[in-house]
Formats: sequence, structure tokens, C-alpha cells
Amino acid sequence: MSGFKEPSFADRQKAAQQARQDILNKFRSQPGPDDPAVMQRQAEREAQAAARAKAKLAREAAQAEEKRREAEAAAQAAAQLAREKEEAAVKEAALEAERKAARDARYAARKKRK
Repeated sequence: MSGFKEPSFADRQKAAQQARQDILNKFRSQPGPDDPAVMQRQAEREAQAAARAKAKLAREAAQAEEKRREAEAAAQAAAQLAREKEEAAVKEAALEAERKAARDARYAARKKRK
């Protein structure tokens, strides 16, 4: 069995030239920008981008509507809470006035007895 043969400088130079030529041939075989297939792919990409933009606008509109509804619900909840607090304060004031009237009546009855 013979050992590994070290490639010579000429062999390495020839392999590098062949690699360059292969890359150049690969590049030349690609279709140009005016090729119908390339133009079709470009049109498809643009259509997809337009569809994505439209879907994004729809999502943003839906999110804005949801935020508006949430803000409206929060405002209604705050108004309801304020009404409940006001009603509680009015009830408390009425109850306090009733207690004061009952207390005054007891004091008046006690004074009347003496």
C-alpha cells in the first residue's frame, strides 16, 4: 500500500482555478432580473408583504378597539364605585343624623323626667 501523495504546487493551482471556474459557471447559470420566473417570485413576495401589512393593520385596529372597550369598562367601573361611595356617604350621614336625633330625644326625655 502506497502512502499519501502530497499534491504538488501545480495540482493545487489547477484545483483552485477549477473551483473559481465552477463558482463563475454557477453564477452565470442563475437567471437574470428580467427572467419571468424571477419576476413572478418578486411579485409573489410583494403580494405576501402587502397581505402581511394588511393583517398587521387589522390586528392593530382590533387591539385599539379592545383597549377602547377596556378603558370604557374601567371608566364605568370607576363611575359605579364613585356612585356607591357617594350613596354610602349619604346613608352614613342619614344614619348619623338619625342617631343624633334619637340621642337628643333620649336626653330630652331624661331632662323632662327630672
